[in-house]
Amino acid sequence: MDRAAIVHDNFLRRVAARDFPEGTAPSGPLTGPEAVALFRAQCLSRALDRQSRAMQKAGQGFYTIGSSGHEGMAAVAAALRPTDPAFLHYRDAAFQIARSDQVPGQSPTWDILLSFASSSEDPISGGRHKVLGSKALCIPPQTSTIASHLPKAVGAAYGISAARRRRPEHADMPDDAMVFCSFGDASANHSTAQGAFNTAQWTSFQSVPLPLLFCCEDNGIGISTKTPKSWIAATFSGRPGLKYFSCDGLDMFDSYRVAQQAADYVRSRKKPAFLHVRTVRLYGHAGADMPTTYMPKAEVEAEEANDPLLHSVRLLDQFGAMSPEQALGVYNDTCARVARVADQAVTRPRLQHAKEVMASLIPPARPCAPTNGPAPERRTEVFGSDLRAHSEPQIMSRLINWALTDLMLEHGEIVMMGEDVGRKGGVYGVTQKLQTRFGPDRMIDTLLDEQSILGLAIGMAQNGFTPMPEIQFLAYLHNAEDQLRGEAATLPFFSNGQYTNPMVVRIAGLGYQKGFGGHFHNDNSVAVLRDIPGLILACPSNGADAARMLRECVRLAREEQRLVVFLEPIALYPMRDLHEAGDGGWMQTYPDASEKIGFGEVGVEGDGNDIAIVTFGNGVYLSHQARQALQADGIKTRIVDMRWLSPLPKAALTQAVTGAKRILIVDETRRHGGVAEALMAYFHETTDVPLARVTAEDSFIATGPAYAATMPSKDSIEAAARSLMEAGK
Repeated sequence: MDRAAIVHDNFLRRVAARDFPEGTAPSGPLTGPEAVALFRAQCLSRALDRQSRAMQKAGQGFYTIGSSGHEGMAAVAAALRPTDPAFLHYRDAAFQIARSDQVPGQSPTWDILLSFASSSEDPISGGRHKVLGSKALCIPPQTSTIASHLPKAVGAAYGISAARRRRPEHADMPDDAMVFCSFGDASANHSTAQGAFNTAQWTSFQSVPLPLLFCCEDNGIGISTKTPKSWIAATFSGRPGLKYFSCDGLDMFDSYRVAQQAADYVRSRKKPAFLHVRTVRLYGHAGADMPTTYMPKAEVEAEEANDPLLHSVRLLDQFGAMSPEQALGVYNDTCARVARVADQAVTRPRLQHAKEVMASLIPPARPCAPTNGPAPERRTEVFGSDLRAHSEPQIMSRLINWALTDLMLEHGEIVMMGEDVGRKGGVYGVTQKLQTRFGPDRMIDTLLDEQSILGLAIGMAQNGFTPMPEIQFLAYLHNAEDQLRGEAATLPFFSNGQYTNPMVVRIAGLGYQKGFGGHFHNDNSVAVLRDIPGLILACPSNGADAARMLRECVRLAREEQRLVVFLEPIALYPMRDLHEAGDGGWMQTYPDASEKIGFGEVGVEGDGNDIAIVTFGNGVYLSHQARQALQADGIKTRIVDMRWLSPLPKAALTQAVTGAKRILIVDETRRHGGVAEALMAYFHETTDVPLARVTAEDSFIATGPAYAATMPSKDSIEAAARSLMEAGK
């Protein structure tokens, strides 16, 4: 007999015999009818867990990580408001069920069973994954088991307070809401979680409003690894800026009272708190997990003897709210009802084709109020003396700064965040003056933690802001890439487009910094970004294009709710000259604020048919240098600036190379895993002309004089073009 059946039989037998575990008497503000309602939610959570295992055995269900032992979370839900955004631990079915009782018209049994069955009618994910979540209940779906949702919970809490000061058009969190974020005791040790706790404390320590309630559901074990006894209390009870509360999750009365106290503290003081809930884990980690293979049987049985449902029946009896016989009737009726509903849920349609699965990768567009841009007087006031220089050629970094200024003038919901973006104006001065122009509320200097920077953006995006987080260097993104891959990009996919994370992530990156910083500041790897479904990766090659593309990126985020990464080539920030010192060949004038470069629109320079050089970023600059020598030798070239690295602008690329007799790809990323691999495959499939590529070596980038030794150069581009000419004769 499996452990689920043993726990079930023990419950039936012990309730009938009035054999209950010991515990404190019921007390607190929870009323009898409220307690009965919570017990019903607990029974439903338990019945759904049992049914999920039966469905899996029958080949009709696909998920068995359950909530048994964590039923006390129903009381925590009852202590909160249904308008409080809740980022839930995967063992929180009881929380969602109890919250359903607070909102009319909900059908948690049907909804969760559809999710177990992977039905396309599942109201939260459309059959893509078994997740807790509900738009009506303010529960965004979480697919993480390792606490990657904690940084965005911090961001969402910050976004609530920020919206009180400047409410975005698409804000939907109430001004008096607080964010609830739950996780397991094992996940509390993850570096992502620790970063989120630290960020919350850092923010609170400075008296910045942050209405956030962390909730650690402590069952003492993570799969098979024990949490040291008293570890959570010892490490969280004395943290500065993070108020600690503790309750017994086996006691619904205690859980409700303490959770209410914690919520009142967070809501009234706008400060974060930590709610430590003692739970047990029943059945093991998941359906295939046998806890007796790594725990003594006596220890497993001791946990089962502490079944929270047994405690609830005892408490209800002592409170005079429900007799054990009545409680047993509720339990049995609930199990029977869940089985009946499951028989119907497993007949509902499931996703069948790739197109159906992928339908929610791209979020839906949303209407935005039209804007005519800022008043001329306001623009003159903000730009000041810079306005007179708009007609003069400028370097890329300055044109990006002006584009950001215009965008922030036009769209009040744009918020930038990152280390040094405000007071210092960014590592390379790209965001200089913006904090003076728009204030620290919109130019947020963050602590040094890329996960927290992106989490802040993700959370604020869910309350209507258009965040533009900055990662100082591309190499630093790798510390936090899962915030994009596992959180921002997956949210529309797993919510069937009901939740989105529109933002523009600005990253200074790529190589050619003339010896500065080595590979930490010269990272030419974009594979991790190009591998994320739904993410748009843009990369300009000159200042005017950067301004036009940045405007399009903001439009994509605001209106189409897209996740966009804007990769800015650091080496081109200060670039002035193209062929010789003083020629000013790479500077541009600031394009009119109405000008954009559309998503997927490539740039073409020249009309030569001998070779089309397809490239991006620094490669465009180097290809222009090489083109002069090639043209002098009669090799007629055109340069195709991709601009959009993911998804590939395939139709535009095909049109751009039409008529060219050869195609040379110049790619400053690495030979393996780089952009050129995709381009070679695409052109091989769609053209019959000779192809060649010049790429960076599969190497990190050196500091000092060898900074460009592993990268494409003017000379290597020329040589590759001449070889291609010879091979193509």
